[in-house]
Amino acid sequence: MTQEALFPLDPSDQPRAVGPVDVDATFSSATRIHLDETSWIDHVNGWLTGHTTLMRLLKDAGDWEQRSRWMFTRLVAEPRLTAEYPDLGRAPDPIPRLAAVLAAQYGVDYSRLWMNWYRDNNDSTGWHSDRPMNKLERVSIPVLSLGATRRFAIRPASGGPSVMLNVRGGDLIVMGGRCQRDYQHMVPKERTRASDRLSLNFSPAM
Repeated sequence: MTQEALFPLDPSDQPRAVGPVDVDATFSSATRIHLDETSWIDHVNGWLTGHTTLMRLLKDAGDWEQRSRWMFTRLVAEPRLTAEYPDLGRAPDPIPRLAAVLAAQYGVDYSRLWMNWYRDNNDSTGWHSDRPMNKLERVSIPVLSLGATRRFAIRPASGGPSVMLNVRGGDLIVMGGRCQRDYQHMVPKERTRASDRLSLNFSPAM
């Protein structure tokens, strides 16, 4: 596993969000973590400024719900809230512009947004890959973090040691290559009290 500086595209060729919420369209702070020959993660520290402003906007605008799923023989509530924009054109500004910056950098037409709201240290998500993106041979999936710092872990789908990152508000994590097919990721619970956090998952149409 190796890390390297990520060489950005020419910022003059990329769209840029304006106003109190802004992004580094040069991706100048990006670090690439090579998980293996075909899978990698980009961790872009402080990619977005004004993350608390965007967080307030999305908390108010999103149609949030707590979903349930079957765990063995019983139905349990997921330990987080979720909301989505199947059509990014209907998402509030500046979300479509953020998607355009990501599309210019990674060469993917991001058209959907899935959001998780981790309300405190007890909310989490277990080991998983993103469906249906795990059906694609290769894909780059950006996850933008707003709010409190939380841990992000990723490990081989077959099991084994995990890579753990501390992700702050405004940081961007991009899972690329065969990550969705060959790896699983999670946001674990925290042992100590944590403020709330939103994760914004951008994905292309299938």
